[in-house]
Amino acid sequence: MAQVWKAASVVAVSAAGLFSRVQTQFPTVRGFSTSQSLHLSAGPVWNLGRLNHVAIAVPDLEKASSFYKDILGAQVSEAVPLPEHGVSIVFVNLGNTKMELLHPLGSNSPIAGFLQRNKAGGIHHVCIEVDNINAAVMDLKKKKIRSLSEEVSIGAHGKPVIFLHPKDCGGVLVELEQA
Repeated sequence: MAQVWKAASVVAVSAAGLFSRVQTQFPTVRGFSTSQSLHLSAGPVWNLGRLNHVAIAVPDLEKASSFYKDILGAQVSEAVPLPEHGVSIVFVNLGNTKMELLHPLGSNSPIAGFLQRNKAGGIHHVCIEVDNINAAVMDLKKKKIRSLSEEVSIGAHGKPVIFLHPKDCGGVLVELEQA
């Protein structure tokens, strides 16, 4: 029995030594924290800010507006036509952010194409504020992130915006907006 105990303790010591070596070879995995990591990762000259809105393409703007206002009790704006963007929009205020309901103005609207592929509508894009959109655009170009336009334009909120290509953003159309 002493032999078995001695052999077991040698194996235990060897195993303990092996595990301690394994632990030193791999860094400790830490949990992901959104509180600071997003703000620090962009670069020294620009930072990501808050989620400004989630845009939802809808086939029936009046019906969608009524759902958020009458059923859910949200604050809902009047419809605003934006012919320069090819859409009518309604803002749904959620307190900490907004939803932007998008409906096409004419058949050439990019939202019309989206709704042809997604008959019931759906999430079209997310908009994130940045503190320096021009620096963000330059930095993202260096990082080979494509945008849908060559230059920043004025968005639905009257602020400079640019849309990043979904193929470079994990399948999500991302709008950056000057805070």
